[in-house]
Amino acid sequence: QVQLVESGGGLVQAGGSLSVSCAASGSFFGANVMGWHRQAPGKQRELVASITSGGSTNYADSVKGRFTISRDNAKNTVYLQMNSLKPDDTAVYYCATGPNRWNFRSWGQGTQVTVSS
Repeated sequence: QVQLVESGGGLVQAGGSLSVSCAASGSFFGANVMGWHRQAPGKQRELVASITSGGSTNYADSVKGRFTISRDNAKNTVYLQMNSLKPDDTAVYYCATGPNRWNFRSWGQGTQVTVSS
């Protein structure tokens, strides 16, 4: 079982930037992919970005060109750099890991990102 702890997040004005990070610990068996999801009030949780252990990335269309996911395997940490933020990016952001980007098994507690207009 992998334990995930997110940090970062907060309040930022539209057009600004913010970074969130996720530190992983525990057993990494089956944890090939790390990803960032988000859930806004009244909306379904969506996968924002994912990255494999080999560094291959995938992004939701809504964040392509604005968000960048990266990972430091030595530190067991994954990052999400968010630029050109919009009010629609406001959500709780969750870190997760699993064998692939269609199957996330371990989740962090989430961190709030609020973008004001």
